[in-house]
Amino acid sequence: MSARKGLGPGAFEPPPPGRSYEPYVPAAAGLAEFTFKAIGLGIVFGIVFGAANAYLGLRAGLTISTSIPVAVMTVAVFKALQAAGRKGTILEANLSQTVGSASSSLASGIIFTLPALFLWGLSPSLLQMTMLAMCGGLLGILFMVPLRQFLIHREHGKLPYPEGTACAEVLVANETGGGNARFVFIGLAAGAAFKALTSWARAIPDSVHAALPWPRKAELGMDLSPALFGVGYILGIRIAAVMVGGGLLSWLVIIPLLDWWGAGRTLPLYPETQLLMTDMSPAQLWTRYVRYIGAGAVAAAGIITLVRSLPVMLDSFRIGFDQLRDRRDQVPVAVPRTARDLPLRFVGIGVVTIVAVLAVVPVAFGEVGGVGIRLVAAVCVAVFAFFFVTVASRIVGLVGVTSNPTSGMTIAALLGTAGIFLAFGWTDLSGKAAAITVGCVVAIAASISGDTSQDLKTGYLLGATPRHQQVGELVGVLTSAVFVCLAVLLLAETFGFGSTELPAPQATLMKLVIDGVLDQSLPWGLVAVGIGIAVACELLKIPSLPFAVGVYLPVSTMTPIFLGGLIRWWAERSAQGAVEAGERRERGILLGSGFVGGEGLLGVAIAGAAFVLGRRPLGLGTGWLGSDLLATLVGLTAFTAFAAWFVLQVYRSGR
Repeated sequence: MSARKGLGPGAFEPPPPGRSYEPYVPAAAGLAEFTFKAIGLGIVFGIVFGAANAYLGLRAGLTISTSIPVAVMTVAVFKALQAAGRKGTILEANLSQTVGSASSSLASGIIFTLPALFLWGLSPSLLQMTMLAMCGGLLGILFMVPLRQFLIHREHGKLPYPEGTACAEVLVANETGGGNARFVFIGLAAGAAFKALTSWARAIPDSVHAALPWPRKAELGMDLSPALFGVGYILGIRIAAVMVGGGLLSWLVIIPLLDWWGAGRTLPLYPETQLLMTDMSPAQLWTRYVRYIGAGAVAAAGIITLVRSLPVMLDSFRIGFDQLRDRRDQVPVAVPRTARDLPLRFVGIGVVTIVAVLAVVPVAFGEVGGVGIRLVAAVCVAVFAFFFVTVASRIVGLVGVTSNPTSGMTIAALLGTAGIFLAFGWTDLSGKAAAITVGCVVAIAASISGDTSQDLKTGYLLGATPRHQQVGELVGVLTSAVFVCLAVLLLAETFGFGSTELPAPQATLMKLVIDGVLDQSLPWGLVAVGIGIAVACELLKIPSLPFAVGVYLPVSTMTPIFLGGLIRWWAERSAQGAVEAGERRERGILLGSGFVGGEGLLGVAIAGAAFVLGRRPLGLGTGWLGSDLLATLVGLTAFTAFAAWFVLQVYRSGR
């Protein structure tokens, strides 16, 4: 076992030339890792958190990463077992969170797409939903295997993978104890307490918004989220500034321009069918128009990323084939434990088998006609899943799983699939159903590849065995899929989708995209604007992918991320020397990791309570504050005090 207390600065910076990162647990160590205890706990946590995440996504249109909450819960259970004489290892705890976190990605892909079937009046069976969930999850994990060496190993220090790094910090802090550990657990308590104040008690607002006097309908906002604030500190100023730049473009430029352009229109502009643009609020303009622009930007930036990644991907496959050839020729290859992946042959056979099952088994894509349309749909799944797995695994390296624009990538996949179906004349309801199921598998694959890459980053920092983690992800998918789908069916039966309680906003948008393409009414002009933004970023040497993510996501999400990155920049710049700067960076990352974990745990608890009660906890409400203005001021004051407390903790001497 490593003698150092914590991950050390090498966990956050590229290694010096000619050297590689030394993990917390050395490759030569023989700690227990792939055990029944670790797998069993991960399965249980995955089932519970997957069901809760499904409700949260259908209610609010987003899901949370459960890696850190599962890691924290695992640590708590391991401590109880240790008191009973059954000690666990840090690698077991890491494997448990790897298994348990897979369910959140399944929930994201399912709730972003399949409720559209219910909105069309179709009722998918549990078997169909489970098959789609399993196929998407397995594809995402398998496609990620040959990318691990490059995205995680070669890009170490360049792609921060904030939640993966935060999860490693949580596990190491529990392992080492002492001074470092208290910052993580202080952060856990503080993040959970603030989240309880805003989202459980609802005593203060969870976000604030302010309309600017000029230009008309320009608006700024900020989510009062300790987790996003912590993610910003982990990311640093550069990426945080690029992302918030994309958000400011949407809310200070594009929305006012849409309002100005629409002032002379006397008819609604599709996709809006009732309101005039001049009568729409900034939020409505963003929902109806800017999200299409953002989807086009994300898709274009993703294509650019894919083109740039092709040499890396080809090199990865070349190494894999070289290993297969060496094994065939019986040439001994010494591979350290911390570099052992699933065999490339296993990956290839698995992918081909999954695509064949989708094409041959009728239940997968529903009543869509003969083998021909199923085969086309299966090929679409394979192509788009491979593409977006590569893109998503890089996106989450920049912004984390919670901010992974899965819906944007799903929209791009639906645009391509629906366009192909339109060319073949498959425009009836069965064609629309097939298109949404393609989107479901692609969404799950993209989502779970992001989760897998974060988990592999955690394992890379800790010194886990990649093969064990990859198998753990596969187990997590196979064991949690049916329970997540059961939860979705239960919610459909209880509340119905498109209702006030469960509006299913993402699935409603996906339905709109497919209807727009197959009925030939999609606003391609908006998509083209997004493509132009991504190309302009590349010409101006601005990282197009994080900027496009900023365009697509609400600016209120970007603001706390930028604030966290700005504070890190100032804390390190004002330090007296490199040692003090490193201490401030590490303390801030530990606290930020705790914020992510604390808010994540409370988010899951709120979703679980809502699932049991059939509604969100009512709390106190902000009515006690009297007016919206006073509620906004109190919310800002509370978050400012929270940020000031964070700065004091970061600046304090190492006592």
